[in-house]
Amino acid sequence: MPDDLAFRFDCGAPWLNLLATRGRHFGSNPVERMPTRERLADWLAQVGLTPLARVTDADLDAAHRLREALRELALGAVDDVPPRADQVAALSAFFKSEPLHLAALDRLHRSAPPTTADALGRLAAQAADWLTGPLREDLRICPEQDCRGVFFDPGGRRRWCPAPACASRGRVRALRERRRAGS
Repeated sequence: MPDDLAFRFDCGAPWLNLLATRGRHFGSNPVERMPTRERLADWLAQVGLTPLARVTDADLDAAHRLREALRELALGAVDDVPPRADQVAALSAFFKSEPLHLAALDRLHRSAPPTTADALGRLAAQAADWLTGPLREDLRICPEQDCRGVFFDPGGRRRWCPAPACASRGRVRALRERRRAGS
């Protein structure tokens, strides 16, 4: 499988890794790493959320909706922009399968979710916990304009997301700018 299509699990939490299932989101050629229900099933298995029921095409659509709802909320949280009512409603729709409370958060890695909707509900609950709690302060956005990936940076030392391509492009651009400024 080409590197562009490989799943990324380096963003700091399963809900952040869900955002990375669409690469170069803001570029002219985004990369969809989860285009089929089979790929969604693979991704859920790799984050320990394999549902007991079979993943459907409707589940894939729901996963894409959750991912984009979380992307908007995460970017806003890092930029300290309060969420709009429609953004909260989009996320709240995923709490129907399991209520948002600490027991649901604790189940993230303990038992298999009965359905994909339950798995997505657990991811939504994890994201809500991060976006409304102290971990929010350690979220960062990759400065690469085609990426803008959100990642966890507890030390505040990372400049780019964990994707090697972003850091490489950023360093090359910085070197060119220094050379241009020095001439």
